[in-house]
Amino acid sequence: MTIDPPVPDATQKRRAPSQRIELLISDVDGTLVTPDKTVTPAAKAAVDQLRAAGLHFTVVSSRPPRALLSLVKALGVVEPFAGFNGGSVVSASGEPIQTLHLSPEAARRALAALRLPGVDIWAYCGGDWLICDPANPEVAHERHTLGFDPVTVPDLDHLVDIDKLVGVSMDSALLDEAERQAKASLSGLATVDRSQAAYLDITHPDANKGHAVHALCGLIGAPIEQTAVIGDMTNDIRMFDVAGLAVAMGQATDVVKGRADFVTTANTQEGFAQAVQRFILPRA
Repeated sequence: MTIDPPVPDATQKRRAPSQRIELLISDVDGTLVTPDKTVTPAAKAAVDQLRAAGLHFTVVSSRPPRALLSLVKALGVVEPFAGFNGGSVVSASGEPIQTLHLSPEAARRALAALRLPGVDIWAYCGGDWLICDPANPEVAHERHTLGFDPVTVPDLDHLVDIDKLVGVSMDSALLDEAERQAKASLSGLATVDRSQAAYLDITHPDANKGHAVHALCGLIGAPIEQTAVIGDMTNDIRMFDVAGLAVAMGQATDVVKGRADFVTTANTQEGFAQAVQRFILPRA
């Protein structure tokens, strides 16, 4: 599959939002689902309305594809979708279409950058979620999100075909430092982005949501300029920058909101459903 060029520079002026939409691509955590990881009846109804209006709908997430299958099935998604921030593009049934792994050198540098006192490191590899410290309180949260258990290993140094490494810390300043070190060490070798305030994701350089939008549009047959996207975190900015219309969630930071065309309410206030009603369906 051909990968399109990198997303536009942040200094480029954003074009006017598209007046015609054929496809909506949604982030999952913080956007499509509530904080307790459920899809509200209003959100499900909004997806059904998109389909009734003739629009395509799919998702892109930092989650592994395995952790998205029940969600896409519940929503009746028939289009391909993307996990690992675009590192894995799969069919609606979960069959791989495109898979991007960290290079051995990128993995080595990423592990070195993340090894700060107070930062735990997780790896996603071969369909498994690998951890070294099962006592980390964030493990229970991630287990609830993913719907499956981690595999405890003594270390992560000799893994191959790594889909994603994650630095985990509730200390925002500490994770900021890990992010700074990782970006300096991995320039050109990996994508480094926050998927949640406590999670720093490191993936293949083309495994980002901007490239995911290009790939999904190509597979679905929707023009990228007639594709809308919606999300809440800094890793969603890359898809904001390439899509024809971008919506930020109400709980997003001002930085994220500033890169979107529209801002909806928070995911605790039916922000996804409201965005579909206000910004997407009128452009069907």
